[in-house]
Amino acid sequence: MTGSTFLGMGHFVPPRVVTNNDLAVLMETTDEWITQRTGIKERHWVDGDVGASELAEHASRQALAEAGLEPKDIDLILFATLSPDLNFPGSACLLQARLGLPGVAAMDIRNQCTGFLYGLKTADAYIRSGLAKHVLVVGAEVHSTGLDVTTRGRDVAVLFGDGAGCAVVGPTDGESRVIDTELHADGRFAEILMVEAPASRLNPRLTAEMMEQGRHYPKMDGRSVFKHAVERLPEVIHSILKRNGYTLADVDVLVPHQANLRINEMVARQLGFPAEKIVNNIQKYGNTTAASIPMALHEAVQDGRVHKGNLVLLAGFGAGLTWGASLVRW
Repeated sequence: MTGSTFLGMGHFVPPRVVTNNDLAVLMETTDEWITQRTGIKERHWVDGDVGASELAEHASRQALAEAGLEPKDIDLILFATLSPDLNFPGSACLLQARLGLPGVAAMDIRNQCTGFLYGLKTADAYIRSGLAKHVLVVGAEVHSTGLDVTTRGRDVAVLFGDGAGCAVVGPTDGESRVIDTELHADGRFAEILMVEAPASRLNPRLTAEMMEQGRHYPKMDGRSVFKHAVERLPEVIHSILKRNGYTLADVDVLVPHQANLRINEMVARQLGFPAEKIVNNIQKYGNTTAASIPMALHEAVQDGRVHKGNLVLLAGFGAGLTWGASLVRW
């Protein structure tokens, strides 16, 4: 049975850089406070009316060029995002239109920070089964327009950035391939990280009172999220390695989701994994949720930290709760 492999990647961030000192003008915070708790120094935010599909188009065209393909070669688009351009239709359809691909299947994936891994697993299954040949797997987010940038929303607002990451995944019979992807979810803890309104379970879905209360902004129980992340990520990493006959010593590069540098540092300590083998770029991008893993992976490929033959481990955890890991022979 044919496997799947990364044929090309791309990533894109809007040009506007927002530093911690810039945020200190908007809310009661400091560069020291943000850096100490998150590791983040700056992030990129959009200017004006820019949606996730626009960022995704830039990343997608770069990935296609790297793969030596044209948009017409794509027969499935999988778009992971928690910040779609519109409530409906999905951003995958909007990206499809931007790429000029009428008729090509397009699907949104709503698994937040683990969305790219869910997309990669789906692409791998389509390719292995022969249902698709070239799949565009996208993670793209515009968080900045949905954040409470006052002191009330500080704990969440300082975390997030805008950006897009993309991979073109295609068939292979060679050694470079997606070896395995393991996915999990636990909806019992959905409310520790969520945006409550507007919502179809509320009638009306959104009111002026809800907006005054800030219920249309993301809310997070930071301690609970941290606790779950540092438990689930080592767990899924050990699981995927064991079932594929590898150990941590075999892993050349670990690319974790960029939620909080302190989470990644704690996970590395628990695993006993060398810091120099871990890719972290949250310092300059913040948490770009579904875009963070492909953005970090592509940067690592570009600067030579990931090269042919490497055993690469991707791992993510996010709202849902959802978590997972992918094992890739580059």
